[in-house]
Amino acid sequence: MSSTGSATPARVHRLPVVGALRLGRPSDVWFKPALSVVAAVAPPSLLLVALGRLDLAAYTMAGSLCALYAHNRPYAARAKVLAWVILGMLGGLAVALVAASLTRDAVVLVTVGALLAAVQKAVCDATRVGPPAHVILTFVSSATLFVPQTLGQVPGHLALAAGAGAWAWLVGMAPAPLRPHGPERRATAQALDAAAAYAAAAARGGEGAAGARSAAYAAVHAAWQTLLAAGTRPSTTRGALERLVVRAEVALAAPTDADPTLLHTWARAVRGTGRIPRTGDPRRAGEGVRRDEESLRGAGDDLRRGNADTRRVDDGPRPTADAPRQRPGGLRGVGHAVPLDDDSRPVDDRSRPRADGPRRTSGGPLREVRGVRRVGGDSLPVDAGPPPMGDGPHRTGKVPPATGDLPRAERDELLGVDAERDVPPRPLWTRLERLRPVALRTALGCALAGYAALALGAERPYWALVTAASLYQANVTLTWSRAVQRVVGNVVGVLLFAAVIPVAQLGPLALVLCILACNFGAEALIGRNYWLGSVCVTPLALLVTELPGYQPTGELVTGRVVDTLVGALVGFAAAVAVTDRRAGRRVERALTAVHRAREHAARLVAGPAATPAALEAARRGLAAAVVDLRATADAAAGEWWQRALPQERVVLAEQAAHRTLAATVRRQGLLPDPGTSTHTHTEGASP
Repeated sequence: MSSTGSATPARVHRLPVVGALRLGRPSDVWFKPALSVVAAVAPPSLLLVALGRLDLAAYTMAGSLCALYAHNRPYAARAKVLAWVILGMLGGLAVALVAASLTRDAVVLVTVGALLAAVQKAVCDATRVGPPAHVILTFVSSATLFVPQTLGQVPGHLALAAGAGAWAWLVGMAPAPLRPHGPERRATAQALDAAAAYAAAAARGGEGAAGARSAAYAAVHAAWQTLLAAGTRPSTTRGALERLVVRAEVALAAPTDADPTLLHTWARAVRGTGRIPRTGDPRRAGEGVRRDEESLRGAGDDLRRGNADTRRVDDGPRPTADAPRQRPGGLRGVGHAVPLDDDSRPVDDRSRPRADGPRRTSGGPLREVRGVRRVGGDSLPVDAGPPPMGDGPHRTGKVPPATGDLPRAERDELLGVDAERDVPPRPLWTRLERLRPVALRTALGCALAGYAALALGAERPYWALVTAASLYQANVTLTWSRAVQRVVGNVVGVLLFAAVIPVAQLGPLALVLCILACNFGAEALIGRNYWLGSVCVTPLALLVTELPGYQPTGELVTGRVVDTLVGALVGFAAAVAVTDRRAGRRVERALTAVHRAREHAARLVAGPAATPAALEAARRGLAAAVVDLRATADAAAGEWWQRALPQERVVLAEQAAHRTLAATVRRQGLLPDPGTSTHTHTEGASP
């Protein structure tokens, strides 16, 4: 099979129906957004019930729904993201209120709503805000367009939304004092579990290994983005988590040398509020899984006894940089646990920060690897985290206090983290440029869906507009799946609304309680499948229309079903009509990025004088390029009306990159050299 095969033959795109409705596993933190939205919606709504002004609850709910965002972000980043989401919601709401005040022409209002939906979709995708991304913002602005307003009422309604938004911000940040590193812990645990699943799949063999590998690389990449988004303030806990993610990366590079049991053990230790295991020098001889598990168990026993003088569970001296390298028989038992409190330093004095930690000179490793993350003129994706602010430790040349006194081998593992923090993310406008087809689809589909609903006699066609806006995914095939999910969920949802509305009409308090129950159900179920969450979203939206006054149930149910079908059909037709013809070119650019990153890493592996920072940054850069290639290829594979994609070249590029990654970690000393293990092969690592 030649590696120069340019493309696979064009294939027929299947449109799944049953597969689109298959339920998945619930999220590990499904209850967090569910409880947050209830806590954010309940106080303002109950206050309005007490004041007898429940008709204003639609505006407070607009701000309260912002509590759904940023649950996967570290709290430092979450504070900023939530603030921007609230400002974005207020901006869209202000435009909608002013438009509703100036005109009652339904065609003009639909046009304004479609343009707002396109802007909200593009900005949320470019900044990776979500879930629920743009859907909530579009629902708020579109629904408000068809509520009669006067210009004099606009400031008061905006103030209500802003006040509820401020309360939602407080709700979103409330867990920070109790679990300041909760999001980072969850992301790290997910990366370790995904790496363990891939190692187990690789050991079994079969077709499932490729899918597990892609999922594991994506989980590790997401964990790095979460840790990088946490900011530059030194943290012992975050440093320990970063070293665990490095262990997951090493397991991906050599899965048959990895121990899934040990990786799962680390993941269990990271979850919750317990102590974090710190991995030791991987160049030590293997110590076995049993020892590591006993260490973690002993740390847990000490914690339960309340022993303040928790002992250090590793023994024996650490190897120095000049000591001869011992060759373990693989990754099995490469780590040893050191108890760490969630926000405290290890109890051992050697792990405390030193004020006079080692310094890098201006011509040190960061300068040497500054361009590693830039491939073909573009930075590889580091969009999830904000750019470093101020003069952090990585800018002044200091080793962060959390790692300044670590052994050299462990400190070398984290040099790539400093290098990545030193590379700014791509400008927003460059990320928006590639989203033009999606923005055009959204604008056209929403406008046509609204116009079609008006032609069928709908008085408030915003539901057709919102349905169309919610469909658009990375490609046409995924958009079809979302259309199926939306239609099924909404049809079942209107039946649930018909069953719930007699209870909701018992009084204002009953109506608020039904709204809270639907909010909780929507967030608790939507992680299993979008259609299951829509079963609760639909009655929630219909109950909100009851806030100003009760309306005939039959008309609401009939109108909602018709608007859903119109929005889904017209929205999908717009997705088919507006194609992303640049998807194939993005795959070619991603292939070039992987090729260049692989060549760079292979040259360092072959060279005798590569610095630890350069090797680490090259490995991280190649891993990020592989993740980007897989995501780009998957998105392009579901796009219609384009030339056939070079699937063979994508697979071969991934295979070659994985071999080079394995060779790189061996060169770093994180794995035994070739020949000392019978499992992992690293041939083909040269450029």
